Amino acid sequence: MSDIVRAALVQTTWTGDKESMIKAHEDYARDAAAQGAKVICFQELFYGPYFCQVQDAAYYEYAESIPGPTTERFQALAAELGMVMVLPMYEKEQEGVLYNTAAVVDADGKYLGKYRKHHIPQVNGFWEKFYFRPGNLGFPVFDTAVGKVGVYICYDRHFPEGWRELGLGGAQIVFNPSATSRGLSSYLWQLEQPASAVANEYFIGAINRVGIEPLGDDDFYGQSYFVDPEGKFVGEVGDTHNPELIVRDLDLGLIKTVRERWQFYRDRRPEAYTRTVEL
Repeated sequence: MSDIVRAALVQTTWTGDKESMIKAHEDYARDAAAQGAKVICFQELFYGPYFCQVQDAAYYEYAESIPGPTTERFQALAAELGMVMVLPMYEKEQEGVLYNTAAVVDADGKYLGKYRKHHIPQVNGFWEKFYFRPGNLGFPVFDTAVGKVGVYICYDRHFPEGWRELGLGGAQIVFNPSATSRGLSSYLWQLEQPASAVANEYFIGAINRVGIEPLGDDDFYGQSYFVDPEGKFVGEVGDTHNPELIVRDLDLGLIKTVRERWQFYRDRRPEAYTRTVEL
């Protein structure tokens, strides 16, 4: 069995309505499959605008159950294309209980589970506490047709604990779907994920939408990319302004090479941080 996994990321602009956004992502998935991709991840809250630029209860209407209609629609597509899919959506667990979530679907269309974003910002242009509760499902690693896949979402990336939990869980590829605006984060964008990939010895797929949406001034700068366990970009970084489907070959064999070289993975003993030391 080959260690090479062809993987895809989607960065795109808001089309104006949910159905056309979903259709656009179906087309991106088909294009990725035609290029041989076996796993794909979309951007944060992929079928809507980044409505957190405002605080308006009208946008609660974008929330749906997971699994639910959109999950099921992409389950069928995943089975048709033989592709693992990571679907970042707005989740409604029950009335008034809402999360920023990503569903994970295997290549046979089976729903494997979901990750709920833990770290929720509440700053100008990113009023997320108005819309989401903090995640409560831990940091699951999903056993998929392409290997062990984890998810971290946008603002989570500033916090090392979850990256570490995913590494301890055996993740080989971790996706970080985001909605990130120009400014200080432009510098951090190409710093934090490569550093986390090195520290935890896995591949990271970092996704960011593009464009300025009608709800605010946030200028989403794209630059989606894959980074390997050595902290090196896999191919070119995505465009800073335009929609783009990014397809790259990830050599998962590099994970074993790096882990044997540096031994970070071998030496990460959680009990070492909790045991009582006798003096």
